[in-house]
Amino acid sequence: MAEKIKLELVTPYKQVLSEEVDEVTAPGTIGEFGVLPGHTSLLTTLKIGELVYKQGNQTFHVAVNWGYVEVEDDTMTVLVETAEPADEIDLERAKAALGRAEEALKQLDSEDKQFKVMECALERALIRVQVAGRKH
Repeated sequence: MAEKIKLELVTPYKQVLSEEVDEVTAPGTIGEFGVLPGHTSLLTTLKIGELVYKQGNQTFHVAVNWGYVEVEDDTMTVLVETAEPADEIDLERAKAALGRAEEALKQLDSEDKQFKVMECALERALIRVQVAGRKH
């Protein structure tokens, strides 16, 4: 059994990271799940949330936005719309986006077509603020 997992995190724009890690926790659409070395093959979907991985005694946090995960042969490939490591998130910008989403939701009725779009924007902003607060 392998002692590490190869974590590949990719967006449509770039490879965000490629690291050997000890464990990963991800926000699955039907619940959070963890992956350790030797994990069985898996293909699943991700929701907006916080992906956490550990290397030795260090823990790293990444805000992710919708995607897919494949685990096979001690490699975890994560394909997401966006991925922002905690140290790359501009906290003030994330807070401003949170405020804009909150204000937009106040103006919309739940039957409005834009309501769900703004709910997702609010969720993304909340996760970005949360993850940014976890910088080393």
